[in-house]
Amino acid sequence: MTDLAATPAQTSTRRRFSLRGEGRIELVALPVLILLVLLGYVWWRQTATLDSIEQSQLDWGAIREQAWRHILLTITTSAVVVAIAVPAGIALTRRGLRRLSPFVVGIANAGQAAPSIGLIVLLYIWLGGHLNGFWVSVIALTLYGVLPVLRNTITGLQGVDPTLVEAGRGVGMSAADVLRRVELPLALPVIMSGVRTSLVLIVGTAALATFIGGGGLGGVLNSGITLLRYPVIVSAATLVALLALVVEWVGRLLEAWLRPKGI
Repeated sequence: MTDLAATPAQTSTRRRFSLRGEGRIELVALPVLILLVLLGYVWWRQTATLDSIEQSQLDWGAIREQAWRHILLTITTSAVVVAIAVPAGIALTRRGLRRLSPFVVGIANAGQAAPSIGLIVLLYIWLGGHLNGFWVSVIALTLYGVLPVLRNTITGLQGVDPTLVEAGRGVGMSAADVLRRVELPLALPVIMSGVRTSLVLIVGTAALATFIGGGGLGGVLNSGITLLRYPVIVSAATLVALLALVVEWVGRLLEAWLRPKGI
């Protein structure tokens, strides 16, 4: 019994990249793909014949500023999502709050089911007088991205073998120790899968933040659509897709590093 309870605790202290086979191939192949596409885009941008409007919209300084705003929006929202969804998911698997789990997940489902542009605009109408576009965008994107993390946290913790939990309690661990040393390490792969899904959703949806002054690469995309400049539209879509791939890769790295050895 002692070995059963101690194994997650022991392995969680040794952070190693524990992905094997296809997982490791993806960790290597994904950055190679990103680099190749980025180099291809840079080559095209340097050699393409663009008119003055296209050159203005695709100026490297402007692209860099909007890309940084997009990244900042993604990082801020992701931190808020994890800070809310993981503790909420843990709480909803504890005795006493377990019965509220379907109700809370239903609310989170409603947030994601709502059209993203409608959610962002409605929140801006409601909160625009108190918050700027960036923070309204963070709130809207949090509502949109919280479901995968919340659902996977609940699913991951509910999937832990009850005998391991009982073994931990049997060797004198408190409920908090069992959660920290047994349940969370075993549920971590499922939780991280939800985090990666949420990150990609946030990156894509953050392009809509431009409509309420939140910034991001959506500004380039909107300008291309408004001005009917297809090189600008394709450039913006390519950059957003590349950023989504980068976020996916970073999520996989975090999952591989945080995953306890042997799981």
